[in-house]
Amino acid sequence: MRQSETIVRVYYIATDQMGVVHHANYFAWFEVGREEFFRELNMSYKYLEQNGIFLPIIEVYCKFKSPARYDDQLRIITRLNLLQDVKLGFQYEIIEVERNTLLAYGHTIQAFVDKNGKPLVLRKHNPFLWRFLQENVSEKKD
Repeated sequence: MRQSETIVRVYYIATDQMGVVHHANYFAWFEVGREEFFRELNMSYKYLEQNGIFLPIIEVYCKFKSPARYDDQLRIITRLNLLQDVKLGFQYEIIEVERNTLLAYGHTIQAFVDKNGKPLVLRKHNPFLWRFLQENVSEKKD
């Protein structure tokens, strides 16, 4: 199963007065994980957008298990787990490195759309990218 792992540090700006991370930061870390997943495939969002492919979020979920705190190092584990004609999905785990503790897990689903927001059937719009993503999805779906 293909996965990407990225390490980030919790900075003070991400926390409240008690040093606990605000919940919205987890969604930003999901984004970091997604971008790094694509970079490891030698593809960036910039590449996708230059090829007329945009990926708006259409669904997001996060289950919080334990709080991240100021100065923690976090491992973001990202897996592509869904690939369909007009959408793809990722699973995430956020783990505190020092204690090796699962802090949160979740998923996102993005649509394939053009610059005007019109849905794209990726298999037809970019067969190369479609095949490439099929090789890197953990649960293949057509």
